[in-house]
Amino acid sequence: MGKKPQKIERVVLDTNVLISALLFGGSLSLVVRLWQEGQIVPLVSRETFDEFRRVLRYPKFSLSDEEIERIITEEILPFFEVVDITNQAKNVCRDREDDKFLSCAISGLAHSIVSGDEDLCNLRQYKGIRIVRASAFLKMHQ
Repeated sequence: MGKKPQKIERVVLDTNVLISALLFGGSLSLVVRLWQEGQIVPLVSRETFDEFRRVLRYPKFSLSDEEIERIITEEILPFFEVVDITNQAKNVCRDREDDKFLSCAISGLAHSIVSGDEDLCNLRQYKGIRIVRASAFLKMHQ
């Protein structure tokens, strides 16, 4: 009998986790390796992607337009699945701006949302989708 194929986890990464994984390395760089190796499928919606692109432009990151374009074309577009929002989460999170991550997750049939945001993490789960801190997610994939 052969090994049972592993189910590839579909995940929504909040903007801070995604930025940290891509720009700062450290332990979160494992998240990048997981998607590059096809062990996870990161999901992004137009709304979550727009926030990510806007945050990349923050002066504190000192990224040129060319560097931002490279990150998007080499690290995001080849690996991320774009989700059309078909199920809208409204007024779920204390911070309503975080509802876009819940909407992406339920519309994209995600298994997990990986976040460091207290408003999201305090929910622990939403409609069967677990919401975990980055450290817990990394422990699950070591």
